[in-house]
Amino acid sequence: MNHLFDLARRGGAAELAGNVTAGTPVDLATEKGDTLLILAAYHNHTRTVTTLLGLGADPDRINAQGRTALAAAVFRQNQEAVEALLEAGADPRRGQPSAVETAEFFALPEMTALLSGGNALSEGDAADGGVPGRLSPPT
Repeated sequence: MNHLFDLARRGGAAELAGNVTAGTPVDLATEKGDTLLILAAYHNHTRTVTTLLGLGADPDRINAQGRTALAAAVFRQNQEAVEALLEAGADPRRGQPSAVETAEFFALPEMTALLSGGNALSEGDAADGGVPGRLSPPT
């Protein structure tokens, strides 16, 4: 199993797709709840993110630290991955910190605009006022 998580970290989209097609659960997760999708998003592998989404990965899974693949993609400022996750139905307010809170905390106006551009956020939405914790990397 560690090999599969390493593939997600390294961006092994084709090999992961082959494994999923052969029966590996697309939402396979580490003991800390980091799915293949979360790992791919955090390690900035857009092709792997889109491949896993195409295979049915859940864009809203939350790891043990309360984080989602969308929050990881926002933290990495990966516009293509954020767009793919939003198109797949990822909720920008899910998780703690959420993708929206991550963008606000790290002062990422481009990510905030991207999250609000696709009707993901309604006008007048604001952060709940809490300061999110530091985004620690998935392992």
